[in-house]
Amino acid sequence: MAHVLSFGEVQLGAQGRLVIPAPLRKALNLSQGDCLVARKEGDSLVLERREAVEQRLWEMFRKIPSDVSLVDEVVSERRAAAQAEDGA
Repeated sequence: MAHVLSFGEVQLGAQGRLVIPAPLRKALNLSQGDCLVARKEGDSLVLERREAVEQRLWEMFRKIPSDVSLVDEVVSERRAAAQAEDGA
């Protein structure tokens, strides 16, 4: 099995631009124009495809029962917080 580059050094360029090394782009099947989402994880910068983020979110919300309304829960929490502030 051929060795696949799983790391590479990048240098922060003008206006904060990064160039992902070609072997990494090839290993991850990244092409010009692909949309990546950047996030901070501890002291690390993580880049991942938007589709991967969306899939992870769908998996998280799939576990919520269909009879539960997240909107109603947020509204209820906000009202309770407002009442607590008014009473303080």
